[in-house]
Amino acid sequence: QVQLVESGGGSVQPGGSARLSCEASGDPRSRNCMVWFRQAPGQEREGVASTHRLVDYPYYADSVKGRFTISYDSARNTAYLQMDNLKPDDTAMYYCAAGPACVGFTPAKYDYWGQGTQVTVSS
Repeated sequence: QVQLVESGGGSVQPGGSARLSCEASGDPRSRNCMVWFRQAPGQEREGVASTHRLVDYPYYADSVKGRFTISYDSARNTAYLQMDNLKPDDTAMYYCAAGPACVGFTPAKYDYWGQGTQVTVSS
């Protein structure tokens, strides 16, 4: 079993920054891939960024390239999502997910999920 606990988020002005954290515990092999998804009201859940805990190979959705950075701290078993130059369209509930391999941004392919943390970008 894997447990994921997100933190961070909140309200940010356009152009601002925020950092989300996802602390993972449980079987390491089941959480090799750490992924951030987001879901805005009335919209489908979409993948934002992914990384492998053993190999530094981040992958980003086109909508966040150049603005978001995903990283993983092995000592803390924590994935981070640094979000810069935030836009109102980034407003969503952000979820951390994990699985044994990075297999793209299809939510059903990831077995473990955090509870979500809200990010609101507004002036």
